[in-house]
Amino acid sequence: MKIMIIGADGQLGTDLCKVIPSAEQIPLTIKNLDVTGRERTAAVIKKYSPQVVINTSGYSRVDDCEDHETEAFAVNAIGVKYLADACRSVEAALVHISTDYVFDGRKGAPYTESDVPAPLSIYGVSKLAGEFIVRNDLKKFFLIRTTGLYGTAGSLSKGGGNFVENMIKLAAAGSELKVVTDEVLAPTYALDLARKIFQLAKTDRYGLYHIVNRGGCFWHDFAVKIFELLGKSVAVRSLTASELKTKARRPRYSVLDNAALRAVGMDDMRDWPSALKAYLIERGHLKTR
Repeated sequence: MKIMIIGADGQLGTDLCKVIPSAEQIPLTIKNLDVTGRERTAAVIKKYSPQVVINTSGYSRVDDCEDHETEAFAVNAIGVKYLADACRSVEAALVHISTDYVFDGRKGAPYTESDVPAPLSIYGVSKLAGEFIVRNDLKKFFLIRTTGLYGTAGSLSKGGGNFVENMIKLAAAGSELKVVTDEVLAPTYALDLARKIFQLAKTDRYGLYHIVNRGGCFWHDFAVKIFELLGKSVAVRSLTASELKTKARRPRYSVLDNAALRAVGMDDMRDWPSALKAYLIERGHLKTR
């Protein structure tokens, strides 16, 4: 099997390159392929003719999307259209990564794949548009929603960091930590997500999947758990979302339920505290005994 990884140097892409055998992967960065170019996208997909294309690219700076709608839709929707067309031409399956931000958070309970999306932000709307394109244009697709992603490579679009590393660096610098306590998510370790994507991509069980580490917590609880696992006494002040005054509206509750994974007998995702501990060990922050 030949598996193309678009965004191979990004947070999720880096971990996909770890779990997919090197003989099977075709790792591409934006230098090799910018999905906003129709002809280039078609040419690259035709050249390699992979069986599976994993698209981790995205315009993910949530607040910036509010002022840069055109750029957000160019990557998160129109670029997805170009990819879908190219995949269909070589009969490749497309694995496309989406987000919990397609929901408004008003349900107050874990969202399943059957729940109706209602995004609050331009980012969420643009990602939902990409979802509709995939579902409309392709029969062979894996549409993956996830939330609170963190991995060793960090997010390129956010300066190469992630929430965990940002908390550790701020604490080390003696900065006051202020973290939101009224937004609930399911923190997800990118390596766990990558392993599950690879496992799923080797099947023909196409469709929409939520893939997150089990359980949910407030962002504040996530921060507290980091230092608890590290055995450090660090004060983390509570903050409300309204106090942050962000440009984009975010769902207050966006825990996802891996219902579709369970239905196909593939939901062995570990709980989020266990995944966080594994990440801290991988990064060298925590020693194994």
